[in-house]
Amino acid sequence: MSSNLRMSRINKQLQREIALILESKIKKESVKGTIITGVDCSKDLEKARVYFTALESHKRPGILKELNEIKGAIRGLLGQTIKLRRVPALEFVIDKSEDYGAKIDKILDGLGFSSDYRQGNDYDYGESDDDADE
Repeated sequence: MSSNLRMSRINKQLQREIALILESKIKKESVKGTIITGVDCSKDLEKARVYFTALESHKRPGILKELNEIKGAIRGLLGQTIKLRRVPALEFVIDKSEDYGAKIDKILDGLGFSSDYRQGNDYDYGESDDDADE
């Protein structure tokens, strides 16, 4: 259990530091708007898969290419800021969970479920207005 907690802390720290590096230390304007959504580091700290997204989905493949070009520099800057025995090699991956969620929403809309219903706003938990007065 402590190993899982340690890996979770390392993943969060890597996510935070990579986001800061992209925002403040990288000069390429195209990667500054990148949102780091998660990091999945191997237990031996050999590799880290970095999930990212961007507000404009059509720019994600170009951003992926640019991130792969500067991943060595990002790794070097990580080595200066985090205290790990080994800084993992970075692999950038486009996070498609937002697109997947939008696809599910579209399917549910097609079935007639409103977004209020899906968020629980229409459900009254079996109480009527008469029960509230008693």
